[in-house]
Amino acid sequence: MTSAILSIGDELLIGQVINTNQAYIAEKLNSVGVTVERMITVGDKQEEILRSFVETFSHFDIVTVTGGLGPTHDDVTRSAVCAFFKTDLIVNEEALEHIRRLSEKRGIALIKMNEDQALVPRSCTVVQNARGTAPGYFFDRDGKFFVVMPGVPFEMKGMMEEFVVPFLAKRGTGAVIRHRTLKTTGIPESLLAHHIGDVDRLFDRDANITLAYLPSPMGVRLRISAKGETGGEVETRIKEVETRLREKAGKYIYGIDEEELEHVVGKMLTERKLTLAVAESCTGGLITDRMTDVPGSSQYFERGAVSYSNDSKHTDLGVPLSLLRQHGAVSKEVAEAMAFGIRVTANVDIGISTTGIAGPTGGSPDKPVGLVWIGYSDRNQTIALRFSLGEDRRRIKERAAQAALELVRRKLLKLV
Repeated sequence: MTSAILSIGDELLIGQVINTNQAYIAEKLNSVGVTVERMITVGDKQEEILRSFVETFSHFDIVTVTGGLGPTHDDVTRSAVCAFFKTDLIVNEEALEHIRRLSEKRGIALIKMNEDQALVPRSCTVVQNARGTAPGYFFDRDGKFFVVMPGVPFEMKGMMEEFVVPFLAKRGTGAVIRHRTLKTTGIPESLLAHHIGDVDRLFDRDANITLAYLPSPMGVRLRISAKGETGGEVETRIKEVETRLREKAGKYIYGIDEEELEHVVGKMLTERKLTLAVAESCTGGLITDRMTDVPGSSQYFERGAVSYSNDSKHTDLGVPLSLLRQHGAVSKEVAEAMAFGIRVTANVDIGISTTGIAGPTGGSPDKPVGLVWIGYSDRNQTIALRFSLGEDRRRIKERAAQAALELVRRKLLKLV
């Protein structure tokens, strides 16, 4: 089955709101074997909305619509739906009672504008909204399905999880679609592609399987997509390609799908019963933030210190003033001393550090903006690696945090 995802709202067209609904709906539809072939965004004009309804419903088996179901004058999706399906509005008593209970629970006076949200197209199946006030609408016409949901992500997700996905899964779509994403870092897209080589040697392009390179500031994701008649068949194809990719570029692959590098490092530290502390200068606490985002990180993460000034590097970490004067704060020597200092001070197994020039000022020919030294210290050695991470301040900080965590991962795996 094929589908189109239609998003409605002027706020999406002017860039005021980022459209996360499309990605979520596409993922959920894929999970039940529905292929998404088009995504469309239109503003709050009824004629544009109707034109999109006609275009999508005539070409696709499933159309999902989000947005424009609120109580204000610019919410025109409901009237467009009635015009498209040539129906009128009636009160849905279950939705009305829910709106009343929700208003009472929230201590909000119930006004006619909110009650009017219980008006639904007569010919639809009502999708109740357990998370908000505007119900959704479901139409089944000659084996095609048209679903209308609120644009509020939290409410839309409830309807997808509780109604749309179960309905499609039960009905069956005639196909199984699966994706697996291998996450890499520390290697640019072109070099990664060089390591992997010709994809025609990885798989038969006619076997309903594809490989996509998805670069980002943190690394390159390798998305394997497969389609087949059974889950077992699809999983086998994906596993075969994954195995070949790991043979080619396994050193750079740190995780799968939703795994983040901090989760991977945390798991490795836990398995090895090791502890970690961090001394940050240019990253300003980003590494500490990421490490402590992981539940249970107190088992292995002892502390994080933001030692931004030279004085704090000396007083808090024990970096000798002579090193700071001779080499400067952004140097191999100081990065090593910071990593060693935080390890000894915190009495942990591993210490890591960052020191660099995040810009946009402060650079020089010898030490340009984007230069970052990352230090690593354990009971056997203390080292520092040099990185050149671009010119954008925020991106430099994020890339440095990623590189520091990746250094820990590779050291634990004895890859460096």
